[in-house]
Amino acid sequence: MAKKENIKRLFDNIAPNYDKLNHILSLNIDKGWRKKAVREIVDSDSPLKVLDVACGTGDFTIEIARKAATGSSVTGIDLSEGMMAVGRDKIKAAGVDAALEYGDCEALKYADDTFDRISVGFGVRNFEHLAIGLREMCRVLKPAGKLVILELSVPSNPIIRWCYKLYFLNILPAIGGMVSGNRGAYEYLPASVLHFPAPDKFIPMLREAGFAEVKHKALTFGVCRMYVGIK
Repeated sequence: MAKKENIKRLFDNIAPNYDKLNHILSLNIDKGWRKKAVREIVDSDSPLKVLDVACGTGDFTIEIARKAATGSSVTGIDLSEGMMAVGRDKIKAAGVDAALEYGDCEALKYADDTFDRISVGFGVRNFEHLAIGLREMCRVLKPAGKLVILELSVPSNPIIRWCYKLYFLNILPAIGGMVSGNRGAYEYLPASVLHFPAPDKFIPMLREAGFAEVKHKALTFGVCRMYVGIK
């Protein structure tokens, strides 16, 4: 089975408990990371056309829609209908103007140069073919448009890294498995972080995909990183 089919099935399965566990297991620090990224995305008073890739249950999509100027268009796409079903309920409750729809990051249905901004919150590591997904996002981004990626990473400090791995590889799967009933999903999630390319590998991939200007910032001792690419 292709990785994307496994990912779809995994997230469909854990969708009902995903938000609760996500905030508990991240100690709610993820909310601060999103706020920083949203400020990078919504950096204009003019209406923006925004695509939120791998939107999941819509946390990032909703925050972008809240901050974007009146007249903006905010669309989230994901493979998991289970996650988006939760997200659509959250969008309705939040009263924001945003839409979630099925979409494959490796074969985006949009025309070239469509979006002003593209965001990916904690989902790029789940791409089956990372280079293809990055090229597709660059293709549908307008010239001088901006891609903002938030992704978990392994801290470089050895002491923090040791504590991080202890929590990530042992405590997180135990709690996640107990609450969700799917320990395998919460073993996959930390493993996917450990296997994701480090900044010195990922930044060149962004440049190769067509982003002329790339920068990155470590957040919370490198537990999370924000990558910004300008087409």
